[in-house]
Amino acid sequence: MKVALVHDWLTGRRGGEKVLEVLAEIFPQAPIFTLFHFPQSQLPEIEKREIHTSFLQRAPFIRRFYRYYLPLFPLSIELFDLQAYDLVISSSHCVAKGIIARPEALHVAYIHSPMRYAWNQYHAYFSPRRLSLLKRLLIPPQIHYLRLWDVASSARVDYFVANSLNVARRIERYYHRQAEVIYPPADTEFFSPPADNSKEDYFLIVSALVPYKRIDLAIEAFNRLGWSLVIIGQGPEEKKLKRLAGPSIRFLKNVSDEELRRYYQRARGFILPGEEDFGLATVEAQACGTPVVAYGRGGSAEIVLPEVTGILFEELTVESLLEALDKFTRLPFNKAAIRQQAEKFSRHIFRNKMIDLINRLWSNHRGKF
Repeated sequence: MKVALVHDWLTGRRGGEKVLEVLAEIFPQAPIFTLFHFPQSQLPEIEKREIHTSFLQRAPFIRRFYRYYLPLFPLSIELFDLQAYDLVISSSHCVAKGIIARPEALHVAYIHSPMRYAWNQYHAYFSPRRLSLLKRLLIPPQIHYLRLWDVASSARVDYFVANSLNVARRIERYYHRQAEVIYPPADTEFFSPPADNSKEDYFLIVSALVPYKRIDLAIEAFNRLGWSLVIIGQGPEEKKLKRLAGPSIRFLKNVSDEELRRYYQRARGFILPGEEDFGLATVEAQACGTPVVAYGRGGSAEIVLPEVTGILFEELTVESLLEALDKFTRLPFNKAAIRQQAEKFSRHIFRNKMIDLINRLWSNHRGKF
């Protein structure tokens, strides 16, 4: 059985890449097909793999402006030749699930989210107040085309796996397909509580700095309180968010895994101010024994146990977040209980569930041909 792994792009290590890392462990000989790959952006285990990139790898200024090539992503993924592969596993939040496998192949798509900017996060990315007149004229027709392609290409998938119940509902709404839920893997062996119980006087956000993450809500709330907030991440919203931030807010990026673990361990609390597909950083924080304040819709509702491992707030407003922070400071949290919840999302559990699923699907698939 020849296996191919497909991933949207390799530009950094976020939740999707951590899923890919475990899939690569399961299938150590499988090549990786991806639109573009920024060298040294991944773990050595991925960097040394056979990686096939699309023509976009050679596009001008791709490292800095890859988002501007979005209209070409569907074409780029369709040009890959996977006719030699019996099993194709795509890890997709954009176009990877649109890969064209041969008719006899089995295609399993692990969906982090249907294309966010085309569906549920369209207005967060492309609201008129964020766009110039020219972009207001050009972007809507392009997104309309992407929606049509996204739905049409969903028929190429034999079996959908969702990273949360939240995403499974989106798959059903947009693609009219059912999906099995297998939660993504957190490295609960590496991310663990410190030997002592000491905490430092700061709250923590670990996130890409993109519109739908709503980091601006947290910044405004912490500006009002004057409390210390550390934001680890980078993205197109970085300059805007730094302009909003007061003196008690600090931005960091390119931290090592060891440094990240220490920030998780020492934080008073972890903040997740936007609606997440799943929210792997939330699990990593809980694995370190740190309680969470999170928006109560999306993946957070599947991770956080209210008043046990954290607080969920109900509205995407500064006032609702401030109320949750006030409640947070008045509750005792048990580090062991927080850690126990995180262990439900371990790499070991994810790996075993994916192996069981692939074995079952492959056994059924062979009986059809």
